[in-house]
Amino acid sequence: MLRVISTVAALFAASTAFAENVPITGNVASTCSIYTDTAGVYGVPSPDALSTAPTDGGVHPVVRYDVTIADYYVAKIAWPDSFSTSPSLTDAVNWDGEVTVSQTSNAAQADYETNKVEYDNVTEYDLTVAGSVWFEVESTVTYGYEKSLPGGTYAANVTAECIAT
Repeated sequence: MLRVISTVAALFAASTAFAENVPITGNVASTCSIYTDTAGVYGVPSPDALSTAPTDGGVHPVVRYDVTIADYYVAKIAWPDSFSTSPSLTDAVNWDGEVTVSQTSNAAQADYETNKVEYDNVTEYDLTVAGSVWFEVESTVTYGYEKSLPGGTYAANVTAECIAT
């Protein structure tokens, strides 16, 4: 009888399973970095408009992308389509803009401007070459129909993202 109990106990102990979760962690450092090279400034070419054009007293913002490994990222840059700060506006605000390549560190990046994809207020560039590329952003705003913008501080943001593909 003792032998049967010992055998049953041994079988029970052998069939009992134990589990343990063993974690695995890792960190990935992006090989695409975004920097503000030049902050933008709105000039006031007329009472109903704001513009970053230098001829209108403005400054185009410039965003730099540094990519250390090619073909893994898309630059997605959106010119402003709303104010982050402004006085109360009671009429229509019309936005326009453009994103262009202003400088590259590698001659092979010359086709970025030709191959860009534009939709809504967004421009995308496939970052196919390692190196740095500078993007200049134009932004213009008109207010109502022959209606002056209210006095005050106006601010808007360019959105720049580096999307892993």
